Amino acid sequence: MNLYTIGFTKKTAAQFFELLIRNNVKRLIDIRLNNKSQLAGFAKGEDLSYLLPKIGNIEYVYKPEYAPTKELLDRYRDKQIDWIGYEREYIQILKERDILKNIDWALFDGACLLCSEETADACHRRLLAEYLAAANRDIVIKHLER
Repeated sequence: MNLYTIGFTKKTAAQFFELLIRNNVKRLIDIRLNNKSQLAGFAKGEDLSYLLPKIGNIEYVYKPEYAPTKELLDRYRDKQIDWIGYEREYIQILKERDILKNIDWALFDGACLLCSEETADACHRRLLAEYLAAANRDIVIKHLER
């Protein structure tokens, strides 16, 4: 089962949508805490839910339960914790939310996790993908960056 990740920062709409289409993504799972920010440009949730089916026959799903908390994001942005601390706390949040309890694995087959970061290196989409892959060995992760 292929699970992709993508960020929209420093991508044009053409680059973003072409990456999804070229990789046969079936569903974009938006895991951002805020999918309405004007800073997101073409990647605002309501725009993606309209554009994805029309441009690439791709389903849009918003799953804020996979997002970090505002408090964790703020502490990381304010440099109160480093990336290692962020990783540890984000994984703990996923465990506390018990996201694996009633998970529908079919949702992730051919899906792509969306966040804003340009690369997956320091982004919660990578952490979530790895967390899911540790629970389901059929998952193969591919980061769509260019």
